[in-house]
Amino acid sequence: MTASAAAFIKHNMMNVLLVFLGGGTGSVLRFFFAWLFSRTSLSLPFATLTSNIVSCLIFALLLSGYESRQQIPDTYRSFIIIGICGGLSTFSTFSFETFEMIKLGMTGWAIANIFLSCALCTGLFFVFAK
Repeated sequence: MTASAAAFIKHNMMNVLLVFLGGGTGSVLRFFFAWLFSRTSLSLPFATLTSNIVSCLIFALLLSGYESRQQIPDTYRSFIIIGICGGLSTFSTFSFETFEMIKLGMTGWAIANIFLSCALCTGLFFVFAK
């Protein structure tokens, strides 16, 4: 194996490990929010809403800090964005991708993404989880 191939494998293994650790952290945070809000009699699913908001906030703040000052190494982006935010809520990725489509002038596709994601994913529960 060449030195560059070994470096590539080593680099990707570190990212996999960081995503794994971040995903566990995000999942534990999600579990904590579920526990915290299970102690209330609120009708709206506030645990999910809180997870989505916190995840989107972390994602947006990290991107803002990274893009404006490039202060955050890529490995931490893997840990935080893919790992923590992904374990906490994939809604942050959905929101970011929809936002990017709107920024690129692809508003129709953004609306289609919102509609299809909500309708198809919710519809699957009506079909399979009766």
